[in-house]
Amino acid sequence: MTSEQLQQLLVDKWGYSYDIQLRRVKGKIFLQVMWKYLEQVSFPMSEMEYLDHLNGILAYLNAWGSLSQVVCYIENTKERPRLGKAVSIPLDLGEKTSEWILD
Repeated sequence: MTSEQLQQLLVDKWGYSYDIQLRRVKGKIFLQVMWKYLEQVSFPMSEMEYLDHLNGILAYLNAWGSLSQVVCYIENTKERPRLGKAVSIPLDLGEKTSEWILD
């Protein structure tokens, strides 16, 4: 999947190019679809910076083997990002969790 395809997945689902972030919470890793989006005037990234950011996220998802899990979650969830509330997608890294989480 390319950054443009990921952006299109977000637009197809929710109508906007939402920001996504990786977060570690209580020893688990989540991909969060944030409430800010590229089409907002106040969005802090240009389109090129946004696509580069998505490429960085995709590199992690591919390394973890989690991309299909994320795509499936986005396609099937009824949640939607809204002000102050991200859509949190738990990533099941299996045995690899300890390799990626350093305290």
